[in-house]
Amino acid sequence: MNDRTTFLQEVGAALRDHGITAAITTLVGGTIALLAAVTRKAFTNDAMLARLDRELEAERDRADRQRTEDRDDDADRLERIETDIRAMRDLMFEAFQRGRTD
Repeated sequence: MNDRTTFLQEVGAALRDHGITAAITTLVGGTIALLAAVTRKAFTNDAMLARLDRELEAERDRADRQRTEDRDDDADRLERIETDIRAMRDLMFEAFQRGRTD
């Protein structure tokens, strides 16, 4: 509100000091400055949103790669566990068979 009040005070002062031409020039200049500020803000927001979209995409890719790596690690670990279980089963079966024949 302070900027608006200051702007209107400037327009009033220009009107008093220099007449209607200066007041209109000040009004047009202020309007152009206001439009420039709004446009700059809009483009800044668009650029920020685009940057955030790129960062989000990169984070999703990183998370997907990490999940894939974790799944591969889990599959390897499960395979080793299954191999150990089979080896123990075979060992116990062999021991049981030897115990029966003796």
